[in-house]
Amino acid sequence: MKIDWAALGSVFGVSLVVTVALVALFTLGVAGLSRRERATAQGDSAALAVTAAYTCFAACAAAVAYGIYLIVA
Repeated sequence: MKIDWAALGSVFGVSLVVTVALVALFTLGVAGLSRRERATAQGDSAALAVTAAYTCFAACAAAVAYGIYLIVA
């Protein structure tokens, strides 16, 4: 059996970048919800923060769904 180290390294690199991107997106979503809480406490409107947070969460869900699709297909 011969291991293709270049392909293994490529898979590792892509999975690392995608994982970091998903964590960053989820963190931005949580930060947006936190801004909503802060704005609500101050009596301001936080529509942009909520929209950004939901967009980040939707992108995370889409990426996870695409990953599951790739595994199943």
